[in-house]
Amino acid sequence: MFKKILIANRGEIACRVIATAKKMGIATVAVYSDADANARHVKLADEAVHIGAAPSRESYLQADRIIAAARQTGAQAIHPGYGFLSENEGFARRVEEQGLVFIGPKHHAIAAMGDKIASKKLAREAGVNCIPGWNEAIDSPEHAVEIARNVGYPVMIKASAGGGGKGLRVAFNDKEAFEGFASCKHEALSAFGDDRVFIEKFVEQPRHIEIQIVGDAHGNVVYLNERECSIQRRHQKVLEEAPSPFISDATRRAMGEQAVQLAKAVKYQSAGTVEFVVGKDQDFYFLEMNTRLQVEHPVTESITGLDLVELMIRVAAGEKLPLTQAEVKREGWAIECRINAEDPFRNFLPSTGRLVRFEPPEQTMFQADTSRRFGVRVDTGVYEGGEIPMYYDSMIAKLIVHGQDRSDAIAKMRAALNAFVIRGVESNIPFQAALLGHPDVASGNFNTGFIAEHYPHGFHAEDVPHADPDFLVALAAYMHRRYRARACGISGQMVGHEVTVGEQFVVVVLGADGQHVQRPVDVTDYMDQSGSSAVLMGGKSYRISSNAHLGSIRVQGACNGKGFTAQIERGTARNPLALRISHDGTQIDALVLTPARAELFALMPYKAPPDMSKFVLSPMPGLLVQVAVKPGQKVQAGERVAVIEAMKMENVLFASADGVVKELKAAQGESLAVDQPIVEFE
Repeated sequence: MFKKILIANRGEIACRVIATAKKMGIATVAVYSDADANARHVKLADEAVHIGAAPSRESYLQADRIIAAARQTGAQAIHPGYGFLSENEGFARRVEEQGLVFIGPKHHAIAAMGDKIASKKLAREAGVNCIPGWNEAIDSPEHAVEIARNVGYPVMIKASAGGGGKGLRVAFNDKEAFEGFASCKHEALSAFGDDRVFIEKFVEQPRHIEIQIVGDAHGNVVYLNERECSIQRRHQKVLEEAPSPFISDATRRAMGEQAVQLAKAVKYQSAGTVEFVVGKDQDFYFLEMNTRLQVEHPVTESITGLDLVELMIRVAAGEKLPLTQAEVKREGWAIECRINAEDPFRNFLPSTGRLVRFEPPEQTMFQADTSRRFGVRVDTGVYEGGEIPMYYDSMIAKLIVHGQDRSDAIAKMRAALNAFVIRGVESNIPFQAALLGHPDVASGNFNTGFIAEHYPHGFHAEDVPHADPDFLVALAAYMHRRYRARACGISGQMVGHEVTVGEQFVVVVLGADGQHVQRPVDVTDYMDQSGSSAVLMGGKSYRISSNAHLGSIRVQGACNGKGFTAQIERGTARNPLALRISHDGTQIDALVLTPARAELFALMPYKAPPDMSKFVLSPMPGLLVQVAVKPGQKVQAGERVAVIEAMKMENVLFASADGVVKELKAAQGESLAVDQPIVEFE
């Protein structure tokens, strides 16, 4: 077994590999860029080597520096994680040539599966179901139309070297096939330096289901069941689960056996994933093979009780797989939510900055410890007070739950999302909460088009309906009553002149548009020792109790005998006296007032926000890479004004109306905050 390994990655996956290595008694070496000098993976590793500047092309993609770091520290093997160089055939080959071990498949397997056209040929030869189509490079749009007609519409036009949704179009007729071919070819050449394009049948109501396999150097390959990854946004996975709520045991077995056939055909040694597209009738077709560890591997670990990173390390060291296919377990149900630093209410634009608060839910399952089951696990590479840099992807953490069945797993995940406190940057937790609360997700009735179908115009606050909106109002009143009682108890009041808190309140829910909704409530039977109150509102009664510390954001308690977890903060940007209540993805800002103060508040004039219509504002924090206008320039609506870059995403800002540039408020190369003015028009 290895004595020391280097992890050629960063963030949560680097921390994940370190956890298993420590369990196995293997020393670890981290590599880091300028931006990651204080990162969590650097602190966890036994040694760390600086490899370059913040941009990944100057650090984590520098194969020579990573190999040199391994030689310098005496590491015997390199684990690539996922992303960066993990599926780079040239890097794997060079690691092997340097006398080091690549903890992943051999370079020839990466090469065979890395090319979509070549991989489909190999899959067909191995007896794997393949989507009808044309797997040779297509040379003209006319040829593309001819092939599309023969295959039968709808068809998918895809770049051979594509990935992440780039170089992909769906065509339903000749015109779309003609135009889609040209667009894919241009996009693929720009993104990947390879303009080969092929065509395949588009499967309607498709599910994205993948089979986890592991192979060793002795010819043994097993499949570790499947993962359902159909909930995607712009071809990026959002929520994953294992097993799938859709396929039958017969389909699972057939997909698994075909995945094993493909792995054996390329002499696959390591963990890998064979991805399939599955139609509404459970007809399934090979999509591609990922020759690395997947982001969503923890859900497989949960239902099988296996440590996939440990299996990768042992296989790389030449050991045989420790189990046969018959010994692979499938217990319970696991779900993973990717918690990303992005603002779902701003079209999921990246959000960078300092993590002012980072309090994950309590963990009962842990990386590298498969003995802990049926609980909550958090995989992360960040910590409170750390920075979310603009140079890498937006993932903050992976939240994983393991339940007895699917409904139990969904309930656990909703509670865990309620308990996940993130401040300083925006996160997609409200969106994840909305997905898990959607009846179609709860019933398993979804496909890869779910998000596009249900949120065609983006995600908005009204897309998160609460099961009982009055509960949020009652909770605001309850917490205010507790705050006031504590204040009165410690204020040193004179005997005979004590301030009484009272029982009647009016909760004013503050609207974003300046409108305020008043809700009369009574808070009675307050018992200080148990923290219990009966909140009466609109003919309904909410018996609420909680022992939560009043200074904490996370509040756990019970309402009418049912447990809840919510987040409550005092003071908001709009009103320092308001309470912000968040639960199940829904958020309200509320003032809790006495009836007399509520009457006076209703008379207060509304202060409208300043008119910013003459400014171009930054929609996200990021780097201003281009300012395309100058003072005095006439600009037409739709004309490019500026370009902002963050987390591998480029956002182009256009003028919303005709105008003349008055002043540039920011300069190229400047780091911008959200809503920071860039250009002012006359």
